[in-house]
Amino acid sequence: MGKEIEDVIKNHEREGKYFDINGINTFALDRGSGEVVFCVHGVPTSSFLYRKVIDSLAEKGRRGVSVDLPGLGLTDRPEDFDYEFNNFADFLTDCLKELKIEKFHLVVHDIGGPVGFALAAKNLEKVQSITILNTMIDIQNFKKPLVMRPFEKKVLGEAELISITHATWPIMFSQMGVNDSSCSTSAEIKAYVDLLKREDDGKAFLKLMRNFNQTEEFQNLVQTALKNVDYPIQAVWGEDDPALTYEHFSKELEELTDTQETHLLSSRHFLQEEVHEEIAAKIDDLIKRTY
Repeated sequence: MGKEIEDVIKNHEREGKYFDINGINTFALDRGSGEVVFCVHGVPTSSFLYRKVIDSLAEKGRRGVSVDLPGLGLTDRPEDFDYEFNNFADFLTDCLKELKIEKFHLVVHDIGGPVGFALAAKNLEKVQSITILNTMIDIQNFKKPLVMRPFEKKVLGEAELISITHATWPIMFSQMGVNDSSCSTSAEIKAYVDLLKREDDGKAFLKLMRNFNQTEEFQNLVQTALKNVDYPIQAVWGEDDPALTYEHFSKELEELTDTQETHLLSSRHFLQEEVHEEIAAKIDDLIKRTY
């Protein structure tokens, strides 16, 4: 199985490319051509989570791009990097320049929500639409789900991270992530563990989990990308997500964004694995309505 997991990651790596951002060796999955769909991942994932969505977008004549944030996936994990939402947004702004992306349709998921919204706020003239996948919007008042809370605490967080293994992750993946784990191979599912831990055993991930920016100032920045904007916003939600429930977050979508429509799909938190074709179709439909 170890060889199969390694092959999955190597294949993923071959599909993307590396480039330098301020001395950080950065990986991006970048496929297709046409209008750019810029996908921002969350935790404990990377661009790997978007691989199926990006393939589907490429088939529809779009260029799908997802950058591994520092500390996750195949991008470097510098000890002196500021693993904080606003700084991630600045990092992705530099990535847009390096990848020569002038305009883009934004897709966000998980903590990629606050990161992506901040990115949009700093680049309003470049944003053509936003598609919101299961994420938090009222970041200032966000309460972490039970599954995320251990990582906040020293010692407990390290112990929780050690417990994520090839044996335990598939169970978590099926309970939290998807309704049908057969949507991905065993090697693909277990590859998430290796992409999370890699050479630092997940230390950068813990820094990120302990450094959420929930200030009023950051919330105000986020709001400039979500209210009274010129581009369309839609939500595509895994309706069976046990952590970021639609029942709760539908109120945030209604009150804090200009979301014009919401599409509920039969999946849990990692809906990109299970309903990637439906997600790509909804993104493509939204793009067509911006012409």
